[in-house]
Amino acid sequence: MPASAVLGLTAAVLAAHVWLLHRSPPRIQPAPALRPAAFSTRGIVATPPPAVAAPAVTAAAPPSTSPAPPRPAARLPASPRARSSAVPPAVPQEPAPAAAVATSVKIPPSVLLQYQVTMQVRQQASLGTSELTWRHDGNSYEARFETASPSSPRPRVQHSAGSIGSRGLEPARFGDRGRGEQAAHFDRAGQRVVFSNNRPAAPLAPGAQDRLSILLQLAALVAGTPDRFPAGAEVVVQTATAREAGPWVFTVDGPEQLQLPGGELGTVKLTRPPRGEFDQRLEVWLAPGQAYVPVRLRLTQPNGDWADHQWLATDRR
Repeated sequence: MPASAVLGLTAAVLAAHVWLLHRSPPRIQPAPALRPAAFSTRGIVATPPPAVAAPAVTAAAPPSTSPAPPRPAARLPASPRARSSAVPPAVPQEPAPAAAVATSVKIPPSVLLQYQVTMQVRQQASLGTSELTWRHDGNSYEARFETASPSSPRPRVQHSAGSIGSRGLEPARFGDRGRGEQAAHFDRAGQRVVFSNNRPAAPLAPGAQDRLSILLQLAALVAGTPDRFPAGAEVVVQTATAREAGPWVFTVDGPEQLQLPGGELGTVKLTRPPRGEFDQRLEVWLAPGQAYVPVRLRLTQPNGDWADHQWLATDRR
């Protein structure tokens, strides 16, 4: 082939290549793993699943679409502070002490009362003596009741001491000594009665008394407002022994004229029935002519034993 023909063919081929290149470059598809779009969208931001509520919310939500009513606060356990401030549930309450509602009290003057004691123990009758010593200065007081009998090798002594306030007597300590001594302490700061025999302490009520001071407190209450104590009236006073404290309910039986070893006296009788199966009955006679001090005391035990203290003489000191 002549050289001129070869050169012409070569030029034609080159011209065809140039025309093809300028016409439309071919698209080369990259491998799927190398596509940038797939990496930038699906690898970082995935389509989230449907939202699911937390278990606590779903359990509390009602099946309907209406808003759930708020839960009552009472279903939540209250803290100790909340319990103390909340209104407690209704429980049976002890009757209010009479001393808390008495309009006035009139404390009897200091005195020594002597009694003749007739008693029956295990169906055996015997005689004895007792003395009630009562002293006060208008601010503080002391009372002592001693009983001696042939059936006991040593006298039984009850002692009460404390102060005098607007309600009358405010005992601080009561002691009861027979074969041994036991005591009750009135912790007014702590509002409780504490016992020496390690029994649980009892709440202290306003106007509380012990089993000896109650005799003089009754005298002060009735002397202060005699019209408040007609026959059938009740006097309720928290009273502590050396072992327990609880409400003593006295019923006014009315006036009685008594012939006693020391003479004839007009009296007002009050009775405290037993508080339980093993409690004693207490009968008290107060004498208006002697500042309402007790001139007769009769105690009856559950087994039928009894002791009757009858006024013999008065020594005003």
